[in-house]
Amino acid sequence: MPITLEQPTGARLLTADEQEVAVPATLRYTSADPQAVHFVFPPWISLDGEEVTWTFARALLEEGLAGPAALGNVQVRPHGDSRTVVELRAEEGVAAISFATSALTRFLLSSLRVSG
Repeated sequence: MPITLEQPTGARLLTADEQEVAVPATLRYTSADPQAVHFVFPPWISLDGEEVTWTFARALLEEGLAGPAALGNVQVRPHGDSRTVVELRAEEGVAAISFATSALTRFLLSSLRVSG
């Protein structure tokens, strides 16, 4: 039976005018898809009013915590000593979201323990 981890966390949406908007996010991992992580954002953050889930390689998250990394429409990079920026690109535009590096690291380590 697959194991699913969910870690609610706070994030900051970085706006074009260099403001930061607090946004909740849920980090999700399931052993049924062991190479992926899922970042889930609430409906109000999207242009169409629907919940948004971005799925990308867990290896990208791991690499991006140590230094800039990109794969397809997702970039992950350290931002100062305690933050990590996840940049998500779609036809509608780019969303740059800042997370506490400690929260992403905790999530990554938990997912690695589950996957064995």
